Amino acid sequence: MKIVATLFVVAAFAVTAESAEAKGCLKGAVVGGVAGHYAGHHGVLGAAAGCLIGRHRAKEQERQQQQSQSQDLPVDHGTSGM
Repeated sequence: MKIVATLFVVAAFAVTAESAEAKGCLKGAVVGGVAGHYAGHHGVLGAAAGCLIGRHRAKEQERQQQQSQSQDLPVDHGTSGM
């Protein structure tokens, strides 16, 4: 029951966060909560740690996507002939 309550709290905080943070936090909290529960009834601690790790990974992934998109843009070097 504590895991369910923790997940609701994490979800409530994630709703107010940015989309990348929310995605990473929710996914990480679920995985961390379940792992923490089975590792010694530390579901709350696992959910909190999972949220932090998930947010970090989501931010890294978003940053990499932005960098790859900016590299794909054509560059005009002023050689259009005008």
